[in-house]
Amino acid sequence: MLTSLFKAAAGAVLTLAATTALAEEITVTDVAGRQVTVDAPVNRLILGEGRQIYLLGALQPETPFEHVVGWREDFSQADPDNYAAYAAKFPEMKQIPTFGGFKDGTFDVEQAAALQPDVVLMNLEAKAATEDAAYDDKLAELGIPIVYVDFREAPLEHTTPSMRLIGRLLGEEERAEAFIDYSQAQMARVAETIETADPQRPRVFIDRAGGYSDDCCMSFGPGNFGKYVELAGGSNIADGIIPNTFGRLNPEQIIAADPQQVVVTGGHWDAYVPGGDWVGVGPGADLAAARTKLEGLTERTAMAGIDAVQTDNFHAIWHQFYNSPYYFVAVQRLAKWFHPELFADLDPEATLRELHERFLPVDYVPGYWVSLKGD
Repeated sequence: MLTSLFKAAAGAVLTLAATTALAEEITVTDVAGRQVTVDAPVNRLILGEGRQIYLLGALQPETPFEHVVGWREDFSQADPDNYAAYAAKFPEMKQIPTFGGFKDGTFDVEQAAALQPDVVLMNLEAKAATEDAAYDDKLAELGIPIVYVDFREAPLEHTTPSMRLIGRLLGEEERAEAFIDYSQAQMARVAETIETADPQRPRVFIDRAGGYSDDCCMSFGPGNFGKYVELAGGSNIADGIIPNTFGRLNPEQIIAADPQQVVVTGGHWDAYVPGGDWVGVGPGADLAAARTKLEGLTERTAMAGIDAVQTDNFHAIWHQFYNSPYYFVAVQRLAKWFHPELFADLDPEATLRELHERFLPVDYVPGYWVSLKGD
């Protein structure tokens, strides 16, 4: 049965060739270092994660779903606020077939093949699971290439090449370079000031998805938000304890480190933890309610007596900055919290508004952060 499905899908792929006569065969190198041959510009695309629309939206803001024939069902659950904004403007996206995940083994190869994709865009973190389940071999048998991108595991290193890679696949190289130039210019506004001033770095604890569960506490090692802290002029207390990008600190480690700044990453996660203690920040968030939840998180054992609680240097920021090409906004926001005097003239909200106006399909709506300091 499986073989017959593969053969049927392979036949369908061959019949599609006539519609792609204008495509040019190119070889690209993905972020996994693999050389992949594809027909470009790509006409039919499967997103291995729904939140890859953050990248596509920046490249094709007028028609971000034009080439998407299937995607993983995570956007609506992990980022319901932006999902609603996109759905209001592009209602056709609700009709796009959805898939399970590669990492949890629920991806349906036959369903994917029946959609006749030119390429499957996969997140780097799913590579091991994809190969273990032989999804790559099964798709290769059907002539469907996988291209790996990354904007989570190593966003500082991989977002730019990922954006450039997708730009080439879609024939949007110029747009990709414009976005890259903008993001690098925004990062430089922080990097140059920190390098010149060489300020004393506050001890910082990043509370990853604080309140999502009763366990405390998830955090970041030297990568992702841990790297954002360093670039923003802080010192990540998990650096040297958590060896990789993601991990945990126990309450005793946090209390002993006595962080001077705490930053909780938050979002609206009713799909996962209904009514949880997570801090609901994101576009259109009720910031009064978010602040109340943030205050509640200061009462956990791990926060007992720490400097950040005593001085109200306790903040929350949109979790998806860890998983999108908008990381430079988070770095600016952290820098202004850590060094308000140095960055008195920096306005992260203005940066985020400009990002939407220049590059993104949906309008800017505030609500991406809140602080017990009130700023």
